[in-house]
Amino acid sequence: MFEKVLTKNIKIPESRDISFYQNTGGYKAFEKVLRNMTPDQVIDEVRQANLRGRGGAGFSAGVKWSFVPKTNEKPHYLLCNADESEPGTFKDRLLMTGNPHLVLEGNMIAAYAIRAHVAYIYIRGEFVEEATILEKAIAQAYQKGFLGKNILGSGYELDIYVHRGAGAYICGEETGLIESLEGKRGWPRIKPPFPAVAGVWQCPTIVNNVETLACVPFIIERGASWFKSIGPESSPGPKLYCLSGHVKKPGIYELPSGINLKELIYEYGGGILNDKKLKAVIPGGSSVPVLTADEIDVAMDFDSLAKAGSMLGSAGVIVIDEDTCMVDALLNITHFYRHESCGQCTPCREGTNWGERILRKIEHGKGEMKDIALLEELARHINFRTICPLGDAAAMPIESFLRKFRPEFEAHVQLGKCPLNSNL
Repeated sequence: MFEKVLTKNIKIPESRDISFYQNTGGYKAFEKVLRNMTPDQVIDEVRQANLRGRGGAGFSAGVKWSFVPKTNEKPHYLLCNADESEPGTFKDRLLMTGNPHLVLEGNMIAAYAIRAHVAYIYIRGEFVEEATILEKAIAQAYQKGFLGKNILGSGYELDIYVHRGAGAYICGEETGLIESLEGKRGWPRIKPPFPAVAGVWQCPTIVNNVETLACVPFIIERGASWFKSIGPESSPGPKLYCLSGHVKKPGIYELPSGINLKELIYEYGGGILNDKKLKAVIPGGSSVPVLTADEIDVAMDFDSLAKAGSMLGSAGVIVIDEDTCMVDALLNITHFYRHESCGQCTPCREGTNWGERILRKIEHGKGEMKDIALLEELARHINFRTICPLGDAAAMPIESFLRKFRPEFEAHVQLGKCPLNSNL
């Protein structure tokens, strides 16, 4: 029987209060770490648990932490990426709103593990309520002695600050986030060097997603073996899935990693809205390749979706019904990435703008067959040719939509209008 842990108490009004959190076992893992474990032991436990980053990349958190040099005399920093901005994704927001002390405890343990004494929660600018909730939770943690100097008599000290961004998608990329935190334009950096060696202020830095850090207290409290017992061995643990679009019961579902996508949509999500037919699903946020209705019998974990030709990403599942124009859907996605491109890399800056213009032309009945081939070529010249993955995020939907729904694009050109939308 699967036990919810990340979202267990989020609907209880008192869940934001530190006393409630402590009464339900909160901060016990942090106390255990301070009293009984060395930083290396914490890293090893998280590495053995095979906790993979929940922000999209799926890289091992424990391995990432181990990259921080132990002999470096510079201060170490932990950055919690709370800039949740991938369309279709809203899980981190729920954690910060409903269980802020769990997020803080995960930050505290991770900071201890990498020998950091300062941590920042970089939060999306629009998340005003969430920032306020976190700041109140931090103040409570200081009052209870979980933050500050000589925490619980251990000699360890830690300060956590909330840093509000300005609503830029690009600052969800870890080096763009670092640049923004330093007070500069959020332009991603060329890697290497990687943040673990030269991050914020050129000091060793670890950047982890909110959900990733929220898993850490349970790994410490219950052990790596418990975490690995949930879901597939290559991608274990409890997982938050965001379900949106044309589905009867949209929302956030905490389930074992690797839940079947078809089961998620039809059993947990109640099926397609208005009992329409399913046309397509974007399984990991708007940036990942789309799946057709015939491809949804797949496990929702990193490796299974990669074999299916898509990605788990941020687990933002967007359900698309039979009445949706796929040209218009792709236009909407491409418009977003054009708007959010930071403009640093020419392929992304020019390519997203060009792609949007071509798609708008096709959608409004003014396209030519050569425009479809031009879109394909455009995507090829963006993909893997930019400093950060935003270019890839814009190119992959174009490639997959054209590959799987090409007849619909051709119909727009042949009919001189959108066959599904009479208003265009």
